[in-house]
Amino acid sequence: MLLIPCPHCGPRDETEFKYGGQAGIPYPANPAALTDAEWVEYLFLRDNPKGAWRERWVHSAGCRRWFDITRDTLTNQFESGR
Repeated sequence: MLLIPCPHCGPRDETEFKYGGQAGIPYPANPAALTDAEWVEYLFLRDNPKGAWRERWVHSAGCRRWFDITRDTLTNQFESGR
């Protein structure tokens, strides 16, 4: 089990959270102009690095707020941050 440090509620069990994917992915400026291939890239293709990784999480069973946090994908250790 992961202990995820919610910046609003403090450390909580992973069962209280939902994963939101890679942080920092901007919504397309003109979504109507995207081709099917560009939509596939936007919706499904993400980096998969070893090491530090910026993620989005929502504390769905707590404060219900979204936040970004850095997690090391090798150790599952979280760094503080909003």
